[in-house]
Amino acid sequence: MTFLAIDVGNTRLKWALYQQPRPGAALIAQGAEFLEHIERLAEGPWAELPSPKRMLGCIVAGDAPRRRVEEQMELWDVAAQWVVASPSEAGLVNGYDHPARLGADRWVAMVGAWHHLLAQGPPGPLVVVMVGTAVTVDALDEKGRFLGGLILPGHGIMLRALETGTAGLQVPTGEVRAFPTNTSDALTSGGTYAIAGAVLRMVQHLHQQCGAEPRCILTGGAGWKMAPSMGLAFELVDNLIFDGLLKIAECRSGT
Repeated sequence: MTFLAIDVGNTRLKWALYQQPRPGAALIAQGAEFLEHIERLAEGPWAELPSPKRMLGCIVAGDAPRRRVEEQMELWDVAAQWVVASPSEAGLVNGYDHPARLGADRWVAMVGAWHHLLAQGPPGPLVVVMVGTAVTVDALDEKGRFLGGLILPGHGIMLRALETGTAGLQVPTGEVRAFPTNTSDALTSGGTYAIAGAVLRMVQHLHQQCGAEPRCILTGGAGWKMAPSMGLAFELVDNLIFDGLLKIAECRSGT
C-alpha cells in the first residue's frame, strides 16, 4: 500500500512516497517545492509516480495552500487527510490548553521524536527542537506527555525585523563568533545564540521538572545551521515530520 506523506511549512512543501504507511518503510521518491510553485507538482515530479493508496499530511501554511495541494492530488484517486493535533495520539498525551490549537507540525514532530527515542531504549524526558522559518522548542516528560513549548522567530525573521526597525542595518551574511567584531557577525551570532539559549533554558526547565537529564532532538530545514552552536548534547534527525506521519498512519490503520 503506497503512502504519500506531505509536510507543508511556511516556505516549502516537502513530500515523500513510501512503499507502506509504517515507520521504516522503503522510500520510493521524495522532493520539495516552494509554496509559490505548488502548481508544478501534478505535471512535474508527481506525474510519473505510482498512484498512492493513502495520503496523510501536515500543514501550517493555511487553507489556501491546502486547497492548492488537494487540486494537484486530483491526478490520483486518493483522499487528502490532514493531521490536526488531538488530546492524544500514537502514545503521546497533549497538554496544550486547547489541544487542537497546537500546530500540527509540532505535534507530528513530537510523535516522530518520541518513537525515535523509544526505538533506542527506555524513554526519558525529551526536548524537540524544530528550526525553520519559526523555531519551536517542545518538552515531553518520560511518559510521553507534552508539557508545553516555546515559539520564537527563526534566523530570517529576526534579521528582517532588525533591518526594518533599525536604521542603517541590512540583512547580513555573517558568521557565528564568540566575540563578534563586525555588525554582520554580531547579527548572525545574536540570532543563533538566542535560539540556542531558548533550547538550553527548556532543557533546564525539563530537567528540574522530571529530575532527569533530558535528551534533545534537533530537526527542521535550518537545523544544520544551529548544530555547531547548540552548546549541549543533541541528536540531529532529518525528516522527523515524515517519521511522525508514518507512525500516525500506522497507528490509525491498527497495524
